[in-house]
Amino acid sequence: MTARREIYAGVMSGTSLDGIDAVIADFAPANAAACALRGATHIAFPSALRDELLALQVSGADEIVRAARAANALADLYVHALRSVCLASGIAAHDVVAAGVHGQTVRHRPQEGWTLQINNPARVAEHAYMTVVADFRARDIAAGGQGAPLVPAFHAALFASPDRHRVIANIGGIANITDLPARGQVCGFDTGPGNVLLDLWCARHRGTPFDAGGAWAASGSVATSLLDALLAEPYFSAAPPKSTGRDLFNASWLDRNLDTFGWHGRPEDVQATLTALTSRTLADAIRAHATGAIEVLICGGGARNATLLRMLAVELPGTRVAPTDDEGVASDHVEALAFAWLAREALAGRPGNLSAVTGARGPRVLGAVYPR
Repeated sequence: MTARREIYAGVMSGTSLDGIDAVIADFAPANAAACALRGATHIAFPSALRDELLALQVSGADEIVRAARAANALADLYVHALRSVCLASGIAAHDVVAAGVHGQTVRHRPQEGWTLQINNPARVAEHAYMTVVADFRARDIAAGGQGAPLVPAFHAALFASPDRHRVIANIGGIANITDLPARGQVCGFDTGPGNVLLDLWCARHRGTPFDAGGAWAASGSVATSLLDALLAEPYFSAAPPKSTGRDLFNASWLDRNLDTFGWHGRPEDVQATLTALTSRTLADAIRAHATGAIEVLICGGGARNATLLRMLAVELPGTRVAPTDDEGVASDHVEALAFAWLAREALAGRPGNLSAVTGARGPRVLGAVYPR
């Protein structure tokens, strides 16, 4: 007799602001690690929406109205992504138990007890004809946690090995690690910028949204003294639990550091140095908090940056550095799959956070449910 499956959708738009990833995940009820990808799609942000979401990262005129309008536009794009991924996978909307829809983070201030993800989950539920689980971070923050990162619990369910000490490095706009020792406590935290500064600098100087494959960075040289100046940012030496975002690592942060340093060199050398900054801060975090790891599996957009992966391999000699694709899970899909899994945990009444990661007072069921 074939085991019953549980079909969930996951929708994610991350700090990189490149668009929406949506997946259909097929879970085996008795095994959290048995997660089969039934379909995936990527919907790029229209330039006007991307520009508005980026503008809403800082205070501005009429921002409450602008944020509400952006939330509706974003919700409509989430609906489009859900319909598209259902079509691609041959799954009807009514067969999806629920969709985990994260929303778009525009402010993240856990030290003040709040975080803000633009979303209109009621609109998504109404028009996608699916139960929607959203607002995943608020309960963890209410319990004294950082509200991020939330993917380590899923990383543990999917990638933990009883005989291999692994680290999962998720390199999106912000980078984070999950330490998966063969035995012992799962830990993790945001290490600092992933692609956010790389994309910013590339857009400014080359007019392209990202440095494809890290080719532009590879044409430059790492400015060691500038790298040292950037590494002086207090966030990097702060003890976990910790999380960050565009509130800290943004154009103002970069320009202020370049001005203070007195930089007058080539733009491609800054790109190489920013790539080294992502690599070094990841490697420093792994050396300090995941001692003994024998392999680092990369997911997120950074997995496609060959220059970044080469730098990380140099930083961690003797450690296998490879994309999660090599373990059978496409690096582009891991985070969306995580929110499908978090929706499943929410409906089952199971905690979705790890207090050792976020610093919350204990495990909490995450997410608010909007029935279809």
